Amino acid sequence: MRVAIAGGHGQIALRLAKIMSERGDEVVALIRNPDHADEVRNAGAEPAVVDLEHASEDEVANAINGSDAVVFAAGAGPGSGSERKETMDYGGAVKLIAAAKQAGVGRYVIVSSMGANPNATGDDTFSVYLRAKGRADDAVRASGLDSTVVRPGGLSNDAGTGRVRLGESLPRGQVTRDDVAAVLVAVLDSPSTIGRTADLIGGDTPIAEAVAAL
Repeated sequence: MRVAIAGGHGQIALRLAKIMSERGDEVVALIRNPDHADEVRNAGAEPAVVDLEHASEDEVANAINGSDAVVFAAGAGPGSGSERKETMDYGGAVKLIAAAKQAGVGRYVIVSSMGANPNATGDDTFSVYLRAKGRADDAVRASGLDSTVVRPGGLSNDAGTGRVRLGESLPRGQVTRDDVAAVLVAVLDSPSTIGRTADLIGGDTPIAEAVAAL
């Protein structure tokens, strides 16, 4: 499998690239900063320097050309303002949809967030973030691509347990970035997850079983 990851220098993306490359998959990591290329290579991915926020759809399509799937793991990041939540968390996801269609990439997995809601109320930055992620999720589902929306809870850098809880509507909880990456791999391997949206938190069910149950 050849997979292109938007936000390729992110913590989840680097973990995902490492898992996939170690099992023999090809990974392309879309990065904005060329200084991150070596770290991406160390994770087993091929860096493609393309600023998803400002690049044209053609440039993004060229970067992901030949891929079997794309994973949107990008985001404005903590500390960014409301404007970047809109242009990156929503706008970046939509641009990747258009690029995937142009490049003939049919599979799209988006890393969203628990609580993502296009109708979330409030003017604070987090509310803007939840609205942007909710709109992105809606756009992905309506894209006509073979999509899956994964909505992790609070993220931690603890070691993964290999056990999670996946479901359409779960109570708030935490999940390790290791386990999120492992779930993404299982989702990419599982056509039965196409068309599904799932919250993700730590739990007691082995990842393969939790994904199969979707």
